[in-house]
Amino acid sequence: MTIRLYDTSARQIRDFDPLTPGCVSIYLCGATVQAAPHIGHIRSGLNFDILRRWFEYRGYDVTFVRNVTDIDDKIITKSAEQGRPWWSIGYENERAFNDGYAALGCLPPTYEPRATGHITEMVEMMRGLIERGHAYEADGNVYFDVRSFPEYLKLSNQELDNLQQPSSAGETGKRDPRDFAMWKAAKPGEPSWETPWGRGRPGWHLECSAMAHKYLGSQFDIHGGGLDLIFPHHENEIAQAKAYGDEFARYWLHNAWVTMSGEKMSKSLGNSVLVSEMVKHWRPIVLRYYLGTPHYRSMIEYSEEALREADAAFARIEGFVQRVVELAGAVEPAAGVPAAFAEAMDDDLGVPQALAVVHTTVRQGNSALAADDKDAAAARLAEVRAMLGVLGLDPLDPRWAGGDDRGEDLHGVVDSLVRLVLDQREAARGRKDWATADAIRDQLQQSGLVIEDSPHGPRWSLGGR
Repeated sequence: MTIRLYDTSARQIRDFDPLTPGCVSIYLCGATVQAAPHIGHIRSGLNFDILRRWFEYRGYDVTFVRNVTDIDDKIITKSAEQGRPWWSIGYENERAFNDGYAALGCLPPTYEPRATGHITEMVEMMRGLIERGHAYEADGNVYFDVRSFPEYLKLSNQELDNLQQPSSAGETGKRDPRDFAMWKAAKPGEPSWETPWGRGRPGWHLECSAMAHKYLGSQFDIHGGGLDLIFPHHENEIAQAKAYGDEFARYWLHNAWVTMSGEKMSKSLGNSVLVSEMVKHWRPIVLRYYLGTPHYRSMIEYSEEALREADAAFARIEGFVQRVVELAGAVEPAAGVPAAFAEAMDDDLGVPQALAVVHTTVRQGNSALAADDKDAAAARLAEVRAMLGVLGLDPLDPRWAGGDDRGEDLHGVVDSLVRLVLDQREAARGRKDWATADAIRDQLQQSGLVIEDSPHGPRWSLGGR
């Protein structure tokens, strides 16, 4: 089967044809670390984590680069406001992002370069662009001459005459207001690095062109990021890289946003939901299900109700897994996923359709359990585990099943205490004291536990909140 992906630059779904057979190279625009991440930030990393996992399932060797922007206007502004070094703010929030990615089960990137670690590569690229007539120095700034590059704005499909180029204070000496800054002249008290054109710091766009070139070469397979990066960031990356002589990315993939009240989740709007707070109220695997199962090109409208629905849907999957394990013992994932699941994933990473196959298989497994068909139930669980493994959602994976010894010990303690209470409830039911039995169940549910009566006795699990 051929993997097909929606290429923003072509505005259509294309067959994926790797630059090197059997290999995939991916560059994802990562965090700008001026603040801790909200779930909208983490969605991008999660969507591309699933893409990476699918390529690996299909047998590809994946090189995955996700950069860190550790210097920009917002970080410098926060440094002045808080009276802290810019690098301290950046490092603190970089760790918060990595904690968020890890909490939601994202695999670590092959390389995770920081912008400030690649000033040499940026200077080299600027020098080459100036020599080729695509860039110029003015007042210690270095600008890209957009009129020198005829393909400019093809990705975002804009007209140059109508362009409003974002700019910031200090960008003086432009020949054309639509030219963009690759290097910004130093200001008093701000971090800066020495260059042939004076001390300064990198512009946002230059860093990604330089780092993609360093880690993936002059041409690579896939460049990814959020929809909001198409212009100006990705458009300017293309201009710099191609004018420098690189062929750059062959496919452009963009994930949609997480919104609140119809607006993009943003710290500036005051409507962000920090990952560090969300994981205190919702299990990380449920958050991964919530953020990772809609199609990557579909908007997610955040709401507590939607999270509760995701929690309930995933609980149905977990309940099936637990029941089969109790009946049949350990069941390893199947060697391959069902054909319908693979077909959906091959078609522009169709996770919603693939997830429908998961739930259908769960229903078939539950029917097998009801018929006391142990072998059929175990076979369905093997398929479910294979599919969930691709999505990073297998509840029996050590990542989710309690790789931390203290967590396992605590679970055992809680299980013993809950079993004592459940034994009291069973004793009450045995003497037909239904009021006491119901009161015990209700009290456990108020404590955040879900109690389920099964043919093999009562079982408990944690609720979503």
